[in-house]
Amino acid sequence: MSQLQKLVVPETLEGWAVLHEFFRVRWDSWRRRSASEQEETLSEASEFLKNIGKPKAGESVSFSLLGHKGDLLLLHFRKTFEELNDVELQFRQLRLFNDLEETTSYVSVVELGLYEMSVKLHGELSAEGLKPDSDEWKSRWRTSMEVQAERMKGRLFTAIPSQKYVCFYPMNKRRGEHYNWYELPIEPRQEMMRDHGMIGRKYAGEVTQVISGSTGLDDWEWGVDLFAENPIVFKKLIYEMRFDEASSKYAEFGPFYIGIRFQPERLKALFSGRTPA
Repeated sequence: MSQLQKLVVPETLEGWAVLHEFFRVRWDSWRRRSASEQEETLSEASEFLKNIGKPKAGESVSFSLLGHKGDLLLLHFRKTFEELNDVELQFRQLRLFNDLEETTSYVSVVELGLYEMSVKLHGELSAEGLKPDSDEWKSRWRTSMEVQAERMKGRLFTAIPSQKYVCFYPMNKRRGEHYNWYELPIEPRQEMMRDHGMIGRKYAGEVTQVISGSTGLDDWEWGVDLFAENPIVFKKLIYEMRFDEASSKYAEFGPFYIGIRFQPERLKALFSGRTPA
C-alpha cells in the first residue's frame, strides 16, 4: 500500500441540519403558577409545537424523557443552521421557557459516510495517472460526489422516523495511545465499518437509525438517533455492536437518552403528571 493510499480521507455527504434540545421542568416554579396561568402557558406552547412540527422544509418532534437527565426533548431537522436558530430562539420567547432549564443540547448534520465510494474513486483516478492536487482530479471528484448526493437525497433529507421511542447518544472514534482510528489505513477502517453495518442490517424493520456528524460542531464527533416501537431492541442492538471490532476497540460513547414521542396536544399531560404518549 502506498503512503498516498494511507492518507485517503473518506468523503461524507451532508443533509439536514439537526438540533437536539434537552429540558428539565422547574417544577417548583411551575406549581407557583395559577391554574389559569398554567392553562394559558401550555396552550401557547402546544400551539407553537404544532406549528413548528411541519415547516416548509424539515420537521420538529417532541419526546418525554425518562430518567434524571431531563423531562423534554425537542428534535429539529431544518435545511440551514439559521432555521435551527430561529426555532430555538422562538421557543425561548414562550412563557413556558421560564419554567424550563436546558440541561444540554446537540448540534449536528445528517451524514452519510462514503468509505466504499472513496476507496473506489481514489483507485480509479489514481489508475488514470491523475494527481490528487490536480484540477482534473478535483473536478472529477466533485462531480462524482454531486452524483452521489443526488442519489442519496432521500436518506440525507429523510423525515424524522415515526416510531414511538427514541434513543440518542453521542460518540467518538478513539484517538488513544494504543488504539487510534485516524491512524489506520482506510482499507481496514472500510472493512470494520462494513462489518459494523451488517449488524445494524439484522435489525432492519425493528430499528431506524439516523447518524449525524458533529466534528467541529459539538463536543463529540457523531450523534446517533435510534427509533423503534420496542425500546428493548435498543439494548439488544447496542449490546451486540459492543462485540464488533469497530466498537470494542475504537468507539467511545457519551450519555444515553431515552424518550417517548408525543403529539403537541398532549403536552398538558406531561405537566399533569401523566405520560403524554
